[in-house]
Amino acid sequence: MVLADDHELMRRSLRELLEGAEGLRVVAEVGDLAGAINQVQGRRPDVLVLDLGMRDGSSFETICRLQEQAPDTQVVVVTAQDDPGFVRRALTAGALGFVTKDNADRELPQAVRAVVRGQQYLSPRVGARLDAVDRTLTQHKLTPREVEVLRLIALGHTSVEMGQQLGLSPRTVETHRAHIHKKLELSSRAELVRYALRRGLLGG
Repeated sequence: MVLADDHELMRRSLRELLEGAEGLRVVAEVGDLAGAINQVQGRRPDVLVLDLGMRDGSSFETICRLQEQAPDTQVVVVTAQDDPGFVRRALTAGALGFVTKDNADRELPQAVRAVVRGQQYLSPRVGARLDAVDRTLTQHKLTPREVEVLRLIALGHTSVEMGQQLGLSPRTVETHRAHIHKKLELSSRAELVRYALRRGLLGG
């Protein structure tokens, strides 16, 4: 497999973890997305383990590109992010595995073996949060964007902060907030927080 992470210490730690697992071998490691693309194109590995937060470009776009150019190479994302929006974007782009860095020591080798078999692997905590979001979308007719706004409201962010994170104007955030209150028939932020906690939208 090829390993791509722009933090040298993390990359070294992940390599030691993977090569310490029976039957797994890292054939190359790189610190940027261009290197990841070149190594995958040249070596055609079974798996690319890719940090989602690479600083030299978009990891999502890289996954999409490699799906076209090297479809036999499966992508396992390793990231500090466990937000359902990031999970969904990675899976939509073509990643087959999603592992959070704080659980990589327990889950990454398992994820690599799963995707080699053509099976999707999500960290259990991530999978639970994604299921919670999907249930909310289905049962209460919230849009994906409204679910993101709901989570950020419950986490205590202001409209300005939410707008900065989501690339929206504060006025648009307020519009989403009004729709959320109406659809859920909840009038206060405290009620939204309780709803988000019951639904598992804030994780554990």
